[in-house]
Amino acid sequence: MAKAKNTAQSIRLFLLASSAAFLLAAVLSPDRGQMLTGLAQILMSPAQLTKDYFAVGSISGAFLNVALVGFVCAAMACLPGAAVNGLTVAAYFLTTGFSFWGINFLNIWPFFLGVMLHAQVKREPFPKYVNLAMFSTALCPLASELLLRYPDSEAVRGVTPGGAALMLAVGILIGFLTPAMAAHSPNVHKGYDLYSAALPGVLLGLFAVAVLYKSSGHIVDGQPVSYEVPKITATLGGSHPEVVWTFCAVFFALCILAGFWLNGRSFKGYTDLLKDTGHKSDFAAKYGPGLAILNVGVYGLMILAYYIFVNAIRGDALAGFNGVTLGIVFCMVCFGANGAHPGNVWPIMVGYVAFSYAATLCLGGAFPVNAQAIMVGLCFASGLSPVAGNYGWWAGILAGGMHYLLVTSIPAIHGGFSLYNGGFTSLLVATILVPQLETFCKTKAERLSDKKISKQ
Repeated sequence: MAKAKNTAQSIRLFLLASSAAFLLAAVLSPDRGQMLTGLAQILMSPAQLTKDYFAVGSISGAFLNVALVGFVCAAMACLPGAAVNGLTVAAYFLTTGFSFWGINFLNIWPFFLGVMLHAQVKREPFPKYVNLAMFSTALCPLASELLLRYPDSEAVRGVTPGGAALMLAVGILIGFLTPAMAAHSPNVHKGYDLYSAALPGVLLGLFAVAVLYKSSGHIVDGQPVSYEVPKITATLGGSHPEVVWTFCAVFFALCILAGFWLNGRSFKGYTDLLKDTGHKSDFAAKYGPGLAILNVGVYGLMILAYYIFVNAIRGDALAGFNGVTLGIVFCMVCFGANGAHPGNVWPIMVGYVAFSYAATLCLGGAFPVNAQAIMVGLCFASGLSPVAGNYGWWAGILAGGMHYLLVTSIPAIHGGFSLYNGGFTSLLVATILVPQLETFCKTKAERLSDKKISKQ
C-alpha cells in the first residue's frame, strides 16, 4: 500500500512538473508577445484533422494551451481517490500531445462533464474515472466544429447559443458513453493495442458523423439534402526545428535525470524493463516510478532521433518539425510508463520505413515515410509494441507495415473528427494479425519454454 501511494505521489509530481515545463516554454518562446492572441485564435478555430496550432495561433499560444490542458489533467489526477498509475501518464501525455493540434482548453469540458455524469449515474466517485476522462477527449475536434461552424462546412460563424448547446449535448453524451466502451475495448484486441480508448474514440465519431451529417437531411426545393462533412484538409505551418529539438531534448533529458534520482540514483533494473513484452504491463507498478519516468526520457529521445532520421534520409531534414510533430512525439511517448519502450517499438519503426520504401518502389506510393500523415501514423502504430514484445521483432515489422498501409484510409469514416485515428488503425491491425499469430506462432516465452524442455 505504501509503495502504491509513493508511486502515485511521484506520478502526480511528474505531471505537475511537465505542465510547468509547457508553461515555461510558452513564456520563453520567441513570439511570447503573441501568447494570448495566439491562444484566442486556437480556441476559436475548427480543429478537424490536422490543424497545427503553431500555425493556427502562435508557438507561445500553443504551449500555453498545452500547459492549461496539462494543469487541468494533473489537477484531476491529484483528486483524492484518483487511481494514479502508469495509465495516468499515458492519458496525460496523450491529451497534452494532442493539445498541439486538436485539443484545446475550450473543447475538453463537455467530455469531462459527460464522464462526471457517468460516474454520478453509476453512483461512483469521479476520481475513479480520471484516466477515462482524459481518454474521452478523442472527439474534441467535433466539439469545436459544432460550436463554431456546424452545419456550414466552410464558414466559421463564431460562438452562438445554439452551437454551444449542441457542443455540450453531443460532447456530454460521448463522454457519458466512453467509459463503458473503453472497458470493453481490450476484449476486442486482447491487450495488443495500447491505444485501447481508440475504439469509442472512432466508433462514436463514426456514429456522430452519420447522425449529424449523413442522416440529417433537410428539404431544399422539395429535395432532401444532407449536410456535408467539411473536407479533410491539413493546416500545417513552417518547420521550427530549433523549438522542437530544444524542448524535446531538454524535457526528456530531465526525465532521465528525474528517473535516475527516483530510482535511487541508479539505472538498475532498466535492462529488465527493456526486456518486458509490454503486454498488459504497467511499468510504474512493476518497476517503480523512477524507471518508468526514466524510460519516458530514453524513449522520447529515441522518437525524436527517429523523426530527425526519416526527414534526413528523404533529403529534407528540416521539413516536418512543426506543432503537429511535437505533439505526436508526446502522443507516442505517452505509453512509456505503460507498455512501450525502445526494445519493443524499434521493429514497428523499421516496418514503417521498409514498407514505405517498398510501396514507393513497387507501387508508386504517394506517402513517403516523412509525409505528415505517415509521421502521425507511426506514432500510433507504436501501440502495437506488445505484438513485437510477445512474438518477436519480425511480428513487429509486419504489424508496423500493415499499419502503414491502412492508416490513411481511416479518417474518411469519422470525417476527420477523431484524434484516435491511428490508434484505431492499430486496433484493426491487432484484430487481423493477433488471431493469426495465436493460431500459427508461439510467443517468445513459449519458445523459450520449449527450448528449456528440449535441453532437459
